[in-house]
Amino acid sequence: MTTEQIKTALLGLSKEEKQAFIIDTLPELAKEVIKEPGFMVQLFPVLLGILKESGMDLQQLLQMAAMMGAQQEQ
Repeated sequence: MTTEQIKTALLGLSKEEKQAFIIDTLPELAKEVIKEPGFMVQLFPVLLGILKESGMDLQQLLQMAAMMGAQQEQ
């Protein structure tokens, strides 16, 4: 299967299926690729774009991350 075929199949999923796919596969996909510093530089603008489209700003994300970190420490 080519990457274009995979992309087409993924875009054909329902919203709920896309959400489940992202939650289920992103951590596993990220394990290998985040070790490459150049990739993180490419990924950061994509993540910022997603954040901007969501209506959340970076400050809100940082606050949410701090709250989640505090919950994990308990």
